[in-house]
Order: sequence, then C-alpha cells, then structure tokens
Amino acid sequence: MSAVSSSSAALQPAAPKVLSARYMAWYRFSRNPAAVIGAFIVTSVILIAVFAPLIAPYAEHVGSVVNFRARHLPPDLEYLAGTDKVGRDILSRTIFGFRISLLLVIGVLGVSVPIGTILGLVSGYAGGMTERVITGLTNIMLALPPLVMALAIGNVLEPNLTNAMISVTLLWWTWHARLVYRVTRTVASEDYIEAARLSGASHMHILFREILPNCVAVISVKTTLDAAYVILFGASLSFLGLGVKPPTPDLGSMVADGRQYLPDMWWGVLTPGFAIFYATLGFNLLGDGLRDMFDVEA
Repeated sequence: MSAVSSSSAALQPAAPKVLSARYMAWYRFSRNPAAVIGAFIVTSVILIAVFAPLIAPYAEHVGSVVNFRARHLPPDLEYLAGTDKVGRDILSRTIFGFRISLLLVIGVLGVSVPIGTILGLVSGYAGGMTERVITGLTNIMLALPPLVMALAIGNVLEPNLTNAMISVTLLWWTWHARLVYRVTRTVASEDYIEAARLSGASHMHILFREILPNCVAVISVKTTLDAAYVILFGASLSFLGLGVKPPTPDLGSMVADGRQYLPDMWWGVLTPGFAIFYATLGFNLLGDGLRDMFDVEA
C-alpha cells in the first residue's frame, strides 16, 4: 500500500514555484533590449568619468595647455578626434567632460529629488491649507520657463558649476513634488493607512514607512529620466556661456567653441556633440526600462 502511494505521489506534478515580484521585475528588465543597452551606456559613462585620467590619451590637455602648432588638426592616429583652436586633444577633453555632466546630475538631483519628495509627501498627506500652499508654490514655479530662469540667475551670479547647479535646482524639484503628490493622494486613501492611523502610528511613521515605499518606483524612474534632461540642460547653459569657466572641459562649451569653425573643422563639434547624445540616450533608455520593470507611469 505504501509502495502504491509513493509511486502515485511521484507521478504527481511538482507544485509550481511562486516567483517573487522582485524576480519578475528583473525578468522584465533583462528581457528588454533597450533597457539593457541603456544600463550598459550609463555604466560606461560612469566608468569613463571615474577613470578619465587613465583613459584620456592626453590628460594634461584638460588644463590651460596651448600648442598652436597642433591647432585644428583633423582626426588621425595621434589625435583620434582631432584638436581644438589651441591644439588640445578633443577626445581627452570630451572624456573629462563626462565628469562635469555627471557632477551636475548628482548635484541637481541630489538636492531637488529629496526636496520635491518631502514637499509632495507632506502636501498629499496633510491636505488643507498645507496642501494649497505647497501646490500653489509648485504651480507658480512650474509656470516659470526653466531656461529663462537659469539665464537670469547665470547673468547675476558668476558662471561656474555651482551656480549652474543652483539655477537648475531652483526649478527641478517641482516635477518631483507634483509626481509624489499624486501618488501620495492615492495611497493616503487606502485602508491600511487609516488602520495605521487608528493604531496610533505617528505622522512621520505613516509618511516615511507606509507611503514613501509606494513612491520609490516612480521616483526612481523619474530620477533616471531627469538625469538625461539635466545633462542636456547643463550643456545648453554651457553652450550659452553660463557653465563652467575655461579651461575646464565641458561638453556644451566645447560644442560652442567648435561651431565657430564649421563646416571645415567639423571634428570640433562632432565628438562632444556625440558624447551628449550618448549620455542622454543611455539615461533615457534606462529610464524606460525601469518604467517597464516597475510597471509605473512617470
């Protein structure tokens, strides 16, 4: 009898394994070719920026080096991307230009994301006068054209990386505040939030232990997509002369310098312009992949 029961048990199909939500999210991400390419591009940009002194063929050309005998040389085996108007290697300066772009991303999003997240949480949860004041301030700031605001601040303050971060950060927190506000308003009406409130949980506990975890996915997607816009926005400011001071290499200012000699000396624009495209494409593809992985709208 025991032999029959054991044989019948062996013939029964094994119980299917319950796949975790984290595994399914990673599965969706890994099966998205664009997301994988975006992750590869972003990783390569970060590695290039970190190891720039080791990768750049002429790391000394980052500073105030002048070699008029080598000015405006086209790409060749010695200078793979050509040289600029004072004889500096464009490829080396482009590699170091990634550092400025990533520093701008870290500085802007490192400040604007926490500010926008906290204001969105508070306004969506508190309601009443607090909600009206924060949402009103957010709408006012959203009505200001970002580029015009940045130009005004850049003309008042000294053009450098810190002031460029300030000019971008002053308006960037609004998008995160509005996004987190919408999520918070939806989550705050859930039954488990009311149960936590009735059980005596503090407002801080409800905000940061109950509501904030539900916002992590949309914040991650929005932050990744915003990194591309910050790089492009920072390059625009540098193109207009409101970025870092020369001779520090910046992708936007390198494009601005190279455009003066178009179309004959096209290599002065091609390499830094492609670097901007490469970095923004990577963050956009990665953001789209994260959006599909978390299955959210941002």
